[in-house]
Amino acid sequence: MRFSRMLLPTLKESPSDAGVISQNLMMRSGMIRKVAAGIYNLLPLGLRVITRVENIVREEMNRAGAQEVSMPVVIPAELWKESHRWDEYGKELLRLRDRHGREFCLGPTHEEVVTDMVRREVRSYRELPVNIYQIQTKFRDEIRPRFGLMRGREFTMKDAYSFHATDECAEREYRNMHDAYCRIFERCGLEFRAVEAETGNIGGRFSHEFMVLAETGEDAIASCSACSYAANTERAEIRQPDETASIHAPKPIETVSTPGKKSVEEVSAFLKIAPSRLIKTLIYDTDKGVAAALVAGNYDLNEMKLTRALDAAWVKLSDEDTVKKTSNAPIGFAGPVGLKADIWADYSVKGMVNGVTGANSADAHLINVCEGRDFKAQFADLRVVAAGDACPRCKGTLEIHRGIEVGHIFKLGTKYSEAMSATFLDAAGKERPFIMGCYGIGVGRTAAASIEQNHDDLGIIWPRPLAPFSCEVVPVNVADEGTRKAAEGLYESLNASGIETLLDDRDERAGVKFKDADLIGIPVRVTIGERNLKQGLVEIKERRAKEARLVKVEEAAATVAGLLKQA
Repeated sequence: MRFSRMLLPTLKESPSDAGVISQNLMMRSGMIRKVAAGIYNLLPLGLRVITRVENIVREEMNRAGAQEVSMPVVIPAELWKESHRWDEYGKELLRLRDRHGREFCLGPTHEEVVTDMVRREVRSYRELPVNIYQIQTKFRDEIRPRFGLMRGREFTMKDAYSFHATDECAEREYRNMHDAYCRIFERCGLEFRAVEAETGNIGGRFSHEFMVLAETGEDAIASCSACSYAANTERAEIRQPDETASIHAPKPIETVSTPGKKSVEEVSAFLKIAPSRLIKTLIYDTDKGVAAALVAGNYDLNEMKLTRALDAAWVKLSDEDTVKKTSNAPIGFAGPVGLKADIWADYSVKGMVNGVTGANSADAHLINVCEGRDFKAQFADLRVVAAGDACPRCKGTLEIHRGIEVGHIFKLGTKYSEAMSATFLDAAGKERPFIMGCYGIGVGRTAAASIEQNHDDLGIIWPRPLAPFSCEVVPVNVADEGTRKAAEGLYESLNASGIETLLDDRDERAGVKFKDADLIGIPVRVTIGERNLKQGLVEIKERRAKEARLVKVEEAAATVAGLLKQA
């Protein structure tokens, strides 16, 4: 492709609304342009990258035995009402009516449609398992769409759904998809982690997120320094500490005045104690009633863990009236001693001696509180993981990284098949609900995450598999006939050998061409200038390398091919 013939409008300055590096560089390199909040045009360069991702995804899904289909973007409300998600999904679901007044939505995901498809076509266990996928446009009406393709309202997604007769078969396919995803992101040239995760509003019993590691990542993930354990911080577990006797002798409990001191920081500073000696008491409303959750003052409570410990459908912090009714005190002064509520405590509280808690009275705290002597609780891992915590799988410790979610796989079980009466006949002729799995990849997010992981101050540094072109040929002065002919010859030679090449044939200053080349980030650049050409040489530079090399003109194509093979 010739630069002069390509719609490739690069920008010198950063767009004012670019919130992250990938959005900035995708706009500046002429890959995307904003149409509306969270909705973008993909320009030719951007579409080439997205197509690269799609091709890798398609090849590996086919290799894993999945079958490609295409489902509609516009979905009738009846299907979503069958699954009970029409009202549960919330305002992110964009609803609309046709000319007859019938309700539809723009599909944010396709569990309902694919379940309806399979229940119509598959009747016997002999036809199972089946795995169906599509690469298609989705729409979620995000309240704050931001960061370009990282969190848009309209986006491209690969979503796959598997149907099984047994849990064992579903588990095998889950592992199959896990392995396929690892191959996909390896082929994309990305450094990533597969981490245990929550299932969110998709539902199901278990899931893994695939996180591209990047300092600018919006999610925190924990991984073990010694084994393969990894999880996002919503899900990450902490090994239960060994019980050890306290070195402190229990003291008599006392009430102390703490006027207006509610937060951990205020109380610890006022009493001149470490935050780890405080016991935070948080009152929650749940679908099972009011509960209290305790955690040491130097940690944060993980509400997802609390939800699982309570076996609750949901939890939320109680309002001031409920806190007063439960503890007889305003928010900030509740404590477990004498509290009339179901009490759950994190292991950081277990065995605490001479701790500090709210006194269940305004402007007062208790000191010398001892767990077991002064209050009793049920214990579980309830806190947010921190760097240095003990790994739950081995004797290693956990490290915290930043990551960008690009894929998610779920064990759905029978959530949708039971709700939608999607059944098959087993070997005994009995009707049973399909056991399902769900597997998604954000195609645009993968491209954007690659930029977040691979860039420098000059622009993008594409991994070779995702690069819009493999090589760029830059003639310094196209007005010089010898330079132009050499560039044209190399351009033709590279393309003929299967190396997709961009020729910058613009009549522009060399500095402009070099800046655009660095911005666009094509893996290999060949610069052809009059001075080197007189010696029969051209300059070859890898985008990742600091230094360029000079090679003979006749060896340039082979050198480029060798560099790309190594990448």
